[in-house]
Amino acid sequence: MTSQLAVPATGSPTLNLSVFLIFVFITLLVVYKVTNRNQTTADYYAAGSAFTGMQNGIAMSGDFLSAASFLGISGAIAVHGYDGFLYSVGWLVAWLVALLLIGERVRNTGRFTMGDVMAFRMRQRPVRAAAANATLVITFFYMLAQMAGAGGLIALLLNVHTRGGQALLITGVGIVMVLYVLVGGMKGTTWVQIIKAGLLLVCVTFISVFLIGKFGFNFSALLEQATQNSPLGERLLQPGSSYGTDATSQLDFVSLALSLVLGISSLPHVLMRFYTVPSAKEARSSVVWCSWSMFTFYLGILVVGYSATALVGSDAIVHAPGGENSAAPLLAFRIGGVVLLGIVSAVAFATILAVVAGLTLAASASFAHDVYANVIRRGKADPRSEIRVARLTAIVIGFLAIIGGIVADGQNVAFLVSLALALAASANLPTMLYTLYWKRFNTSGTLWSIYGGLVSSLVLILFSPVVSGTPTSIITSVDFHWFPLTNPGVVSIPLSFVCGYLGTVFSRHPADPDKHAEMEVRALTGIGAHR
Repeated sequence: MTSQLAVPATGSPTLNLSVFLIFVFITLLVVYKVTNRNQTTADYYAAGSAFTGMQNGIAMSGDFLSAASFLGISGAIAVHGYDGFLYSVGWLVAWLVALLLIGERVRNTGRFTMGDVMAFRMRQRPVRAAAANATLVITFFYMLAQMAGAGGLIALLLNVHTRGGQALLITGVGIVMVLYVLVGGMKGTTWVQIIKAGLLLVCVTFISVFLIGKFGFNFSALLEQATQNSPLGERLLQPGSSYGTDATSQLDFVSLALSLVLGISSLPHVLMRFYTVPSAKEARSSVVWCSWSMFTFYLGILVVGYSATALVGSDAIVHAPGGENSAAPLLAFRIGGVVLLGIVSAVAFATILAVVAGLTLAASASFAHDVYANVIRRGKADPRSEIRVARLTAIVIGFLAIIGGIVADGQNVAFLVSLALALAASANLPTMLYTLYWKRFNTSGTLWSIYGGLVSSLVLILFSPVVSGTPTSIITSVDFHWFPLTNPGVVSIPLSFVCGYLGTVFSRHPADPDKHAEMEVRALTGIGAHR
């Protein structure tokens, strides 16, 4: 074990930074070349609905194969074993919800944002404002995860161990991601996602095949060495290292699973992707391509995670800069030296940049389209001014993401993403399902559902062990938690469904049957979609 702890952590910072800067230069050039100046809102928000199902599916997988997947899950598997892999199982199964219930109807009903769907047959101003608020909060939590991943990766790869140095470099990452959005809009961001997803899939696939080959293509031999190099021993391969030790942790696992499975199909930046294809058929095709891409990736991550335990060691990973998030980079350095570490660092940086660019675009589009164009300007905004507001919003969101990333530096990114998914599943999913499938659902029910889910999950997170009360909390010096679970989904998701139902049945303003009929025809047939 001593030799394992002595693994050098950074390789060549100069090479790592050089590879990363080359990637940034190439992708910014691609973004500039494919962008047709984004003269209309349809170009800026939805890329003119010009992408095929395959292209959008790969980009969609790129949107979700984030730092949480590449760094967080590989680290969770390396340290916690079986329980760490539960994240990827939940995220893979979750796309069935998008395929069967959400994707096609959202694409046909909305135009640019989630608020288009929620407000279709409701009072426009309050519902669009509520949808924008939910989008901004969810996006901010998701950005925290990505920027926290950036902080840990920077510390490991560039040998920057001071808080000030990490803060400076996180700022650089934030500036580059805002550039993607300002220059490229949805078309440029989509191409960055396609490039990044391709690199990530190729990188993980080749590394996992090489690692299995290193053990004579005997996966059992790899697992056996992993158990020998982990404090958990044989328990590394069994459920219960993180969840299942007592009733509270078992309930916490149920809460996590609900959030993972129900959260993806209600993430604002994922829902926006359905508007970039020309038909409902291509929207379904997008989800199929995305699912296969993620299936391939997570099989590789399973190998990478256990290989990190076998070849690097759990203790070395936990004590490295970046903690659990350092498993994949440390493994790359162990098997391929500074060159492979440089490649993996570039892919990881690309992952963070591309995902945060997609998040920034979704948040800025929601504010500009839902709040500025439809609430403030009452649907009479000039397209140029709307795009200008979207770009200014992107700058503000980028600044907040940088601050949040500095604060959340060091947290496991997969865990932070699960909180964002809990927020999305609580505020958005019940509202979307009621809007698309329940004839009686009305404006009051929509507002109760959105705010009930959003506020309850925020309150439960604030007073949970995530924020205070444990050595791994964000604030370790105080203890004001009273909610025992680390994920609020098991409470906040059902509560949102109940709030939406009660808000509807107790409302004195019934739903408009004509608007429901129009929405149903459009959702099922696509007639009138994207006009």
